[in-house]
Amino acid sequence: MSQTNFLIGRGELLTHDIKAPGGGGKKAEVYTLGEAREHLTPQFDTTATALDALPNLACPHDFGVVKLTLNPGYIAKSYFPIALLRSMGLESIGSRGAVITPRKWSKQGAPAPSLTTELFVAGKRSSFRQMSTWAENLVSETPEALDLTHIEDFSTYSIEERMRQSDADNGLFYEIGIHLLSDEEPTFIQNAFIEYAVSLAVEPFLDLSFQAGNLWFVPVKGDSRRILELSTFSFLRVVRPVPKLRGIRPVIRSTGISVSCELPDEEPLSHEPKVAILDGGLPEKHPIAPWVNAYRKLDPAADDDLEGLEHGLAVTSAFLFGSIHPNGTASRPYAPVDHYRVLDDSTHSEDPLELYRTLGFIEEVLLTRQYEFINLSLGPDLPVEDGDVHAWTSVIDELLSDGDTFMTVAGGNNGEHDHASGNARVQVPSDCVNAIAVGAASDTDDAVWDRASYSAIGPGRSPGIVKPDLMAFGGDASGKYFHVLAADEKPSLGPQLGTSFASPYLLRSAVGVRAVLGDDLTPLAIKALLVHAAEPRDLDVRHVGWGKIPEDLDQIITCPPGVARIVYKGDLKPGKYLRAQLPLPDGGLQGMIRLKATFCYSCPVDPQDVSAYTRAGLDIVFRPKSRRIKTGKKTAETRSFFSPKKYASEQEQRSDFGKWETVLHGDAKMRGTSLEEPVFDIHYNAREFGGKASRPDKIPYALIITIEAAKHSDLYNDILRTYANILTPIQPQVSLPVQT
Repeated sequence: MSQTNFLIGRGELLTHDIKAPGGGGKKAEVYTLGEAREHLTPQFDTTATALDALPNLACPHDFGVVKLTLNPGYIAKSYFPIALLRSMGLESIGSRGAVITPRKWSKQGAPAPSLTTELFVAGKRSSFRQMSTWAENLVSETPEALDLTHIEDFSTYSIEERMRQSDADNGLFYEIGIHLLSDEEPTFIQNAFIEYAVSLAVEPFLDLSFQAGNLWFVPVKGDSRRILELSTFSFLRVVRPVPKLRGIRPVIRSTGISVSCELPDEEPLSHEPKVAILDGGLPEKHPIAPWVNAYRKLDPAADDDLEGLEHGLAVTSAFLFGSIHPNGTASRPYAPVDHYRVLDDSTHSEDPLELYRTLGFIEEVLLTRQYEFINLSLGPDLPVEDGDVHAWTSVIDELLSDGDTFMTVAGGNNGEHDHASGNARVQVPSDCVNAIAVGAASDTDDAVWDRASYSAIGPGRSPGIVKPDLMAFGGDASGKYFHVLAADEKPSLGPQLGTSFASPYLLRSAVGVRAVLGDDLTPLAIKALLVHAAEPRDLDVRHVGWGKIPEDLDQIITCPPGVARIVYKGDLKPGKYLRAQLPLPDGGLQGMIRLKATFCYSCPVDPQDVSAYTRAGLDIVFRPKSRRIKTGKKTAETRSFFSPKKYASEQEQRSDFGKWETVLHGDAKMRGTSLEEPVFDIHYNAREFGGKASRPDKIPYALIITIEAAKHSDLYNDILRTYANILTPIQPQVSLPVQT
């Protein structure tokens, strides 16, 4: 029997720090100081007048908030207008992306629609009254004057921009997002908002509020006229009707015909992975007790929701066994599971605020930090929006920012809604950048699958443009259902379909990798590995993300002849450059080869800065011949590797938005002789609140590199021999199950 070649580990030992390459020259200015004054001075005066017209209660301590739009050529963090803000005593409290056609730009040809940044800026109303005089007294070429010339427009943040429309039919309930000042106690703005709300007979529910970054999310109750008045509060970012939770009723109702199956007799493959399912609970009678370590109701006083129990059992069944063949024997679980009931009978009451109560339960589990793997197959019935980040997304992303948890989130079953309007886009919180959004594939066959028609589509919000991240079988209405266990003491099956089942099914594969290979692979490395192994079948990236993961775990964790797959993992230092060497065998490579690489990292987020949501970004260049430096050059030549088309729209490709994606994946074919000590040079950019970060932390990363060389059948062992004292196979920690 031929030897099985598993992943090659310790790739991080092939990395080292390098000096930063030389920087570019000074960027040409678009507007002169005179042009900026002429255009902006009337806007300064109009904005100051509008702020003065607001009620005093809407401007706590006389603070107002305005919107400052940057010219698209100056959205990089190095152009953040810190000198202007300091000079006027102003503070940036948030941002979002916008598409504008600037009056002028630094490129050739007429200005075209381009992506830019809108900053939300807070300051005393008296400061805004003085801006025209301040601008008139500026001296050319000073930092303050240069900042002024980078501004495209200056205005108030209108009520119409703050109000979000929704199909939610919940009567008088709304969710409010409030900006907070970073250098003040949160209670300063919070107390002012409460006072203003009460004065308008609007009731805030403070015990259900959440703070994420510098945003405070609080649900309120009030009629539409009062809510409109409340929207004049200066620090209010967004107001929308409270959405309902996604329906958890089964898509396919039981026919009453019982379909039997057999459950395995074996223990789980490994007891090491710590796994949690957050869902609707488990019925009193069910057949999965041998594989459930713990079952906890997060509100013991609440009664069960019967449909929630059915959904919870089905989701847990999907994780433990995958889709079970009718009259067949279920696959052996990779690991046992803990189930948390975060939905109960209160969830489907007439009170829409249960959405916030459920988020509180989810936060409670995440805060325990005891699980490597978590599945969430529920969330608000709300497609992702580009302009604002929802409380669910913000809270979950913050709690996953350390990279220690692999969390799958169902993308949503709204894929058959209108695509042009955005109603078919992935639903909150599957827009998290630190979680894995899962869409549903129509078939288990890796060669013929497609997106299930109901599966939500992308794009996600930038950064996080590639959504769903991955696809897994979720059942198809044409008859290939996802079979899960039904509520009964004896094993019986019910047909289902939905991303609710694709999500835990994908988690099953992630846990399978961990169960087989042990803790040599971090949760972040497993995420990178699944993205690396996924195949999109040339389907639209907006529909299937990076593609469907293989059904056979061996395709993910082993290397066939002529293939070597190397795992790198570690930390990136802010502002530093890391060089990652690609291992080649002695004598190099012959013939045509294929290189494939996947980078994943986790990082803190700034929910108030939608246009600068992630606090970390990577500049990565590929140098095929790292030691060949031409005369007059400081570095070796680079070759394109990661196509920006995957990560960014046409407008975003003309900016620096693409570099802030937390997943980068690419491949290229080339001649083996074109490689001489090939490397990836990685630069970690850190930002905070849209500008330069003051004291950024290291971030965890994982890199998977695959080298395919058809003429080198023993490539795997040749590389191990060449790097005998550095690289080593990641050996399985358990006896592998026989594939059926």
